[in-house]
Amino acid sequence: MTSGKIVLAFLAAVVGASGADLKNDVEKVLPSLVALYKELHANPELSLQEKETATRVAEQLKAAGFEVTSGFGGHGVVGVLKNGAGPTLLVRTDLDALPVKEQTGLPYASKCIVKDLSGLEVPVMHACGHDVHMASFIGTAKVMSSLKSEWAGTLVMIGQPAEEKVMGARLMLRAGLFEKFPKPDRAIALHCSADMAHGTVGIVEGFALANVDSVDITVRGLGGHGSMPHLAKDPVVLAASIVMALQTIVSRETRPGDPAVVTVGSIHGGTKHNIIPDEVKLQLTLRSYEKATRIRLIESIKRIVRHQAEAYGMPDSKMPDVKVSEETANALYNPPEFAKVVASAIEQSLGKGNVIPREPSMGAEDFSEFGITKEKVPICMFWLGTQPPEEVEKAKLEGRTLPSLHSPFFKPVPEPTIRAGVIATASAALHVLAKSQN
Repeated sequence: MTSGKIVLAFLAAVVGASGADLKNDVEKVLPSLVALYKELHANPELSLQEKETATRVAEQLKAAGFEVTSGFGGHGVVGVLKNGAGPTLLVRTDLDALPVKEQTGLPYASKCIVKDLSGLEVPVMHACGHDVHMASFIGTAKVMSSLKSEWAGTLVMIGQPAEEKVMGARLMLRAGLFEKFPKPDRAIALHCSADMAHGTVGIVEGFALANVDSVDITVRGLGGHGSMPHLAKDPVVLAASIVMALQTIVSRETRPGDPAVVTVGSIHGGTKHNIIPDEVKLQLTLRSYEKATRIRLIESIKRIVRHQAEAYGMPDSKMPDVKVSEETANALYNPPEFAKVVASAIEQSLGKGNVIPREPSMGAEDFSEFGITKEKVPICMFWLGTQPPEEVEKAKLEGRTLPSLHSPFFKPVPEPTIRAGVIATASAALHVLAKSQN
């Protein structure tokens, strides 16, 4: 028997022994999870302000029998459940919401308006599904606690702040997550999908999400009257030339098949029709998977910006300023062998055909940080369907897209989505911590 067949046979035995108990336990806790989801959805909190959300997650973990530490790495929560000798599995959820005004019309829709860290009043919404993540996470904690006879080892469940700012994972790691708590042998997390039917799970093997870098460019010039451009050095024209030249980085400098994105998302300059301004500001987002590609994109931007300015006759004192933000995200890589095991475990519970291969995305997620420390912990993030199957099929037939993540209209179907989220996460956990495997 090949090693792959041995793994599948083992999974069938594990899930066959505990699958019925798992699904029964999920049904028992599902009403309370849906209620929790609606509570969290109606009361979202922004990144780095997740105090009440973290308190609710901590309370739920304690009630499930976990030893809980709060306020770790900001508003982070760490729950530990030890169940004899065996491996350690980390399960992560994120806590924060987005500055989006909800327009779903749901009876439990968020009406929250809060002050952000700059003091500006903004609406808040769980437009990325973190409320689904938390409900599924708490459900997993509860059923794993009730199924302790089926597994052995240690379960470390973390509520992570500030995912939307791609900084919460680093905050928890810098606070000593892997030193002060049991170091994981594996780590898993789920993320909502806006284009998949509820009851399904998507898996990406290898690179799943991208490196992200933000670049700010200040293009300098010599202002003047719009009627006398020959007496000025026009930064608007130079900025326009830079924007067009940057498009060649992907089309002409990047090897075909090596994914990369250079997008100019913002350009601002000037105050009036007839005034040539002194400067124009550009904001860019860069996306890549490979480290070498990431470095090359930044180097190419710096080179092109300077050479364009030189071609326009700008003196050294007027050279553009290029700054790469420290707020970055690292590519999320699901080791294929571990991703296959997670997919097989989930398929045994959700049914054949309900685990779907997905294409990688140029989006970002700081769950990646848990897999790139010196410990090199194998991680796997999988995607959770949230939409009515008939709506997904109808949208495909009509060639349109459903409201995406971060949309004010994003509307998961709570009960079947959370049910599948708990079953999928707990199935993967039961496999990693299976007694017969230890």
